[in-house]
This record gives sequence, C-alpha cells and structure tokens, in this order.
Amino acid sequence: MKTITITRPDDWHLHVRNGAILKTVMPHTAKQFARAIIMPNLKPPVTSVAQALIYREEILQAVPAGLDFMPLMTLYLTGSTSADEIKMAAASEHVHAFKLYPAGATTNSDSGVADIKSIYPLLAALEKHDIPLLIHGEVTDEACDIFDRERVFIDKYLNDIICNFPELRIVVEHVTTTEAVDFVKACGNTVAATITPQHLLFNRNAILAGGIKPHYYCLPILKRESHRLALVKAASSGNPKFFLGTDSAPHLSDLKENACGCAGCYSAHAALELYAEAFEQGDALHKLEGFASFHGADFYRLPRNSGTVTLEKASWKVPSTYGENNLSITPLKANEELSWKLKLD
Repeated sequence: MKTITITRPDDWHLHVRNGAILKTVMPHTAKQFARAIIMPNLKPPVTSVAQALIYREEILQAVPAGLDFMPLMTLYLTGSTSADEIKMAAASEHVHAFKLYPAGATTNSDSGVADIKSIYPLLAALEKHDIPLLIHGEVTDEACDIFDRERVFIDKYLNDIICNFPELRIVVEHVTTTEAVDFVKACGNTVAATITPQHLLFNRNAILAGGIKPHYYCLPILKRESHRLALVKAASSGNPKFFLGTDSAPHLSDLKENACGCAGCYSAHAALELYAEAFEQGDALHKLEGFASFHGADFYRLPRNSGTVTLEKASWKVPSTYGENNLSITPLKANEELSWKLKLD
C-alpha cells in the first residue's frame, strides 16, 4: 500500500500547555486533526468554564492561518468543584468533559483528588448532566509497584465507580495493560478508552534497555510486550470502545534530561504516522480510520468530520528537536526514520 486516505481524525487526549510552548506545538496538531480534547492540567489548573473559555481563545490564536481546528475543552475535577460549575459546564457548547487525576499521579496533578469516594456527589452530578468523566486510572500509593498501578486502580476504584454510576460516560485514558483492555471490553457502552502511539509501539525496554531514555518515560509507564500486543489487538479490532488519544505532552528537553526528568512523550509532530506504523505492524491499516476518525466522535456524540487526510509510504527523519531560542522539545523517535508521512496539500 503506497497511500492511505482516511476521514480527518480527532485527538481525544491532548496536552498543548500555554504561552510559548502552545505556539510551538499547536501547528503540529492542527495540520492533521480537526478537533482535540484539551487537557486542563495547566498551572494553575483549568477548573471553571470561564477559565476554559479564556484558554480556548488562546489555543485558537495559536492555530496557523488556513487550518481549521476546534479545541474541545475539559475542566479539572477537584474536591472543590461545585455542582453549579458542573451545571454551567453542561450548558456550555465548548466544555465537553471533566478530567479526574488522582493526586500526584502525573504532571501537574497536585490539585487532583486524594479521596475518590469523597467526590461521589460530583460524579452523580456529572451523570445527571451527562458529561463524560475522563480518568487517569492509576493509584498513587507508594507501596504499589509502578507497573501495577493501573490494574490496582481498576480493582480498587473503577469497578465501584461504574457500579454506583452506571449511566456516567467514562473514558479510561491511555490504557496500558491487558487487564485494562479486558475491563473496558467487559463494560457496557458507557465505558471507552483511549490508546497512545507510544503504548502501541513500545514496551518498557524502550526506556531501560541500553541506558535510560527519558523521552520514552511517560505515565502510565510503558509495560511488558504482552501488554503492548494486547493494546494493538484492541486498537485494531474495530471495537468502537477504543479510539485515538495521543496524550502528546510537550516538555522542554532540559526538563526531561535531568536528575528528575518529567513524564510525557511528545508525539503530536507525527501522531498519524506513528499510529500508521503500529497498525501496519499489526496488519490492520484498514482499521485505522475507525480508530482515528469515527469511534471517538461517536462516543462523544459529535458529528464525524467531513474532510480527509492522506498518508503516503515515504521515509523521513524526525528532527532532533522542535522549537526555537529557549524552547527545545525532543519529539518521540527523534533522529529516527518513520516510514509513513502525512501528505500536505
């Protein structure tokens, strides 16, 4: 296959930050995706509709002229979130979900929830107003092995949430394990999951074998090869419960390459190309369109996009960094060859 053309896709899990970083990374997403669910974990976090609308305008200002891109905003769920804020979010055409971070689970999650059961009244309000809940599904107990944190979260919290709020639409973000895949498949139609390109392409050897490679370090952390294969099977199965969410996370290179490197992989520069490689390896390129362009839109009850994008079989080398002056962001697969390339008009 020399080219593949699909309906213009959406990214259902994206970090773009703000300020200078936002202006650097936004063109990468806008050239290939029509819409993206924007994560709210800024400093300070986006916790109100008013803040989300201001952030939305900043994002739109960073979209290059001539590109049609729509940011879909989310609010950061905290113990201080009010039922009135949830009601206002439900009435807003621009706010599409709330994000639940267990406190300390990942980047800028200090404002997250320490006691999951304490926010059950808020989950009831989300269910009542039919607003999706996006969950970073990991426990933060220091006694729990980092490779088990997703599985333990499912057993300890997620089962109970679904039992108590059966009509609440939930996206289990960036699933990484066989157990998470099986759990989502076993749930009803109110539960779905996003899958990242790094978890489809790499296992934990990518971080540790031959020396520590900080640009492959993300949370949830990469897992064993058996889990990667389960993710590829789920993504390429055609099951509408699984859809594209890059979790692309731009960090300055010097913040990744230091004594306490931060978590996150920057993949927006080549998101579709990376997914195409994963699907091609699984002999499932014909299933990429559903995963990238249809399943997420259907779950969020938004219209499917009408335009198309084309990928061509053409080798190209990923730059070592993106950004100018004091900005330097090291992308996933920096200085390496990719075999698919987005065909630009």
